[in-house]
Amino acid sequence: MCNLYSITKAQDAIRTIFRIRQDRTGNLPSLPGIFPDYMAPVVRNQDDERELLMMRWGFPSPPNVNGPPVTNVRNVKSPYWRGWLKPQYRCLVPLTSFCEYEDTKPRKTPVWFALSEERPLAAFAGIWRPWTGTRGTKAEPVEGEHLLYSFLTCEPNAEVKPIHPKAMPVILTTDEEFDAWLNAPVEEALNLQRPLPDGALQIVARGDRKDAA
Repeated sequence: MCNLYSITKAQDAIRTIFRIRQDRTGNLPSLPGIFPDYMAPVVRNQDDERELLMMRWGFPSPPNVNGPPVTNVRNVKSPYWRGWLKPQYRCLVPLTSFCEYEDTKPRKTPVWFALSEERPLAAFAGIWRPWTGTRGTKAEPVEGEHLLYSFLTCEPNAEVKPIHPKAMPVILTTDEEFDAWLNAPVEEALNLQRPLPDGALQIVARGDRKDAA
């Protein structure tokens, strides 16, 4: 389960690669360690234009499960997720690297993956929704209307499997994939729920819970 990622490229680069027409993020800083419940930039379609805005990571858990926010979505056949897979609720979640934890002793080791050492931009295949309630920490609760996001996972590829054998995030790397995820009919878009080809990722850092490179 991916519960930590980074986005460290300049804001102009994000606007360019995702063809953003409206940027509502303000002055976007480098984000070397994004954890669940953090605010982070997300791309969605709004009025037939791509918009970049801040959302909070983690859907509310299903009504019959009193659990933490759901950051990763695997079972897209579940009725709970089906309604959020419509094009109007799909989004792109920009990233430069993501972290999985290696099961080492005495504590697990953060292992960071990227497309290359240069950490080019890519996107998680995400979904978003509005939600009203309280989020944030106990010390700093945030009440009211929230925009929440999560992203899909799939079987791991050859690079991720030795570290995390159960799953990896669904990662999109081309403009054609970005467009298909945002706009295609559901069944066509879900063809993108597959691992990156073996050899497409490499380990770029270990041991720290931030990837600031």
